[in-house]
Amino acid sequence: MPAATTTSEIIFSEQANHNFSKTLGELKRSTLSIRNRLESIQHDAAFANQVAEAYGRPLIANERCGSWYIDPKSKGGSAYFKSTDGHTGVWKFSSRRLNLHLLEIIGQNDGCIIIDSTRRGKRMPDALSKTIPIWCSVLNRVLFPSETELHNLYTPPQVVSQSEHAQISALLPSFAEALRSLKISLDELRSHITKPLRPMWVTPESNLEQTASVFEKFHPIICCTVSRRVAGGELSEGGYIQGAGDDTENWAHGLTPPVFWSNKETLLSTAEHDMPDLIESLVHEAKNNGLGGQMLRLVKPTTMLFVAPTDSIDGSDAGKDACVINLLPKIAEQSTWQTSPTRIDVGLGPHKLGSRNLRTALPFIVGFVEKALAQRESDETLPKIRVIVSCESGKDLSIGTALAISCLVFDDEGLLLKDSSKNPRIDKSFIRSRLGWCSTSMPDANPSRATIQSVNSFLMERPV
Repeated sequence: MPAATTTSEIIFSEQANHNFSKTLGELKRSTLSIRNRLESIQHDAAFANQVAEAYGRPLIANERCGSWYIDPKSKGGSAYFKSTDGHTGVWKFSSRRLNLHLLEIIGQNDGCIIIDSTRRGKRMPDALSKTIPIWCSVLNRVLFPSETELHNLYTPPQVVSQSEHAQISALLPSFAEALRSLKISLDELRSHITKPLRPMWVTPESNLEQTASVFEKFHPIICCTVSRRVAGGELSEGGYIQGAGDDTENWAHGLTPPVFWSNKETLLSTAEHDMPDLIESLVHEAKNNGLGGQMLRLVKPTTMLFVAPTDSIDGSDAGKDACVINLLPKIAEQSTWQTSPTRIDVGLGPHKLGSRNLRTALPFIVGFVEKALAQRESDETLPKIRVIVSCESGKDLSIGTALAISCLVFDDEGLLLKDSSKNPRIDKSFIRSRLGWCSTSMPDANPSRATIQSVNSFLMERPV
């Protein structure tokens, strides 16, 4: 009996191959539909709730992805651990993403549950398997120097090899020293937690047991991967998409987690072809209602330097006591920047172009701020000034500009410098310590590398 013909022996015409490829592409697109993504998110969110019920600790969303899986009514906070800080060979403890705001939540609840997911084929994201373990170990070394048994690195052995674990461990002393160099008040941090931190891991394959155990020697940081691991292609999963909340720029049409959770039933009962129009309508309505809007945020320890997204800078927010620096994503001539005695609208351009142009704009910006402050100092009848820096997101260019201002205008206590000649020499270490002000005041601050490079260049190349 002749052997059965295998698929590799079948020869199709070029046209047939083209049709097959087109059909498979259409099938994949239909599988990765908005509806399937939202239903997958809802499925994974149910698992997050089960973990919360089992461990009795608050759910913390690791942004941006994590918020999709937590109903805002159940959300205990946000974290900002990036997988890139845990990628093999480039491990780091980020001074831009300190996440120190979590310590208060951890102390009040004897730990927390950090929610995240990852793309198809991976067991868990590097943020949970490596970035958070690095963070825990570094904080333990700095805050509890005598409790050496918990200075060790703890990683999930099924994900992180012994070799990689050893390589990361060798870097921990330098990471701890980098945190100390930021000169953050350690006593204040210790006031929030009474024990060291230790990561633990939960996935949909874990056996959940009802427990709210109090661990005597450490606060548990429960790293929860909510998405079920999919080994094959999406077509084999009946519509389920691993890590459905990721890559929102490719599918969400502007939909955000708060808008999704507020309109979940309406969205999931809508036909796929009507989804984009419905989402556009819901997003517009939410914007008009101020859903998820941000206001001015103070850069501590100063009492007068604020950061905000551009759309929150209006008459009621700024006021007559404000010196406003508004950074715009379109290029404009410097001669047009000053729009009033107390406001400049600086046209830098979008994205990386804006970050690069920030370097040449900073002398004008700092000069404007220094002049405004000097005028207020010389006239005691005027109200105390506020310096407000805004950009489109409130998280990138505005952070870089506030960083530059904090280095040149304020002393280590956050008070206005009376004599700029007494300012310490500005180097990268000094700039990192001031960046720590922004990171602790605004945990979601996310200045790009290009923005930070522009600030570094401006500050360190200034004539002394």
